[in-house]
Amino acid sequence: MKILHMLAAVAFAGVLAVPLHAQDTTAKKPGGVNKAARDVSATVKKAGRDTKAEVHRDASKAHAELTKAGNDTKTATANATGIHKVGGTVGQAAKAVSSTSKKTGRAVKSDVKKVSSSAHDSLTKAGKSAKAQTKTP
Repeated sequence: MKILHMLAAVAFAGVLAVPLHAQDTTAKKPGGVNKAARDVSATVKKAGRDTKAEVHRDASKAHAELTKAGNDTKTATANATGIHKVGGTVGQAAKAVSSTSKKTGRAVKSDVKKVSSSAHDSLTKAGKSAKAQTKTP
């Protein structure tokens, strides 16, 4: 959801850049293009940081809940069966399930990082492009 807010801020910055292009680009003029660019940059950075923090909080909560659920399940099973160390085929099956869930988690995390990296790259390119256009004589 926050990514949509960040993309909306970028789109808004693009809309602002068109009328500001005709203004003077010197930093001495109050309210010029440079001030608007700084404001847009600050807004996008804040949105990105907020998004990252929220994703991190959600991931941490999910990890803690999953860890607790897994440990509670192991404890309940061990208490019910009286077997506290699992070995043989049952242990191998448990390892396979654990390994699969870890691989899935890593893949999801990798996908999230790729998307955020791609978004950062496109925002950087858009910002540099807008900056280059305002500096054109």
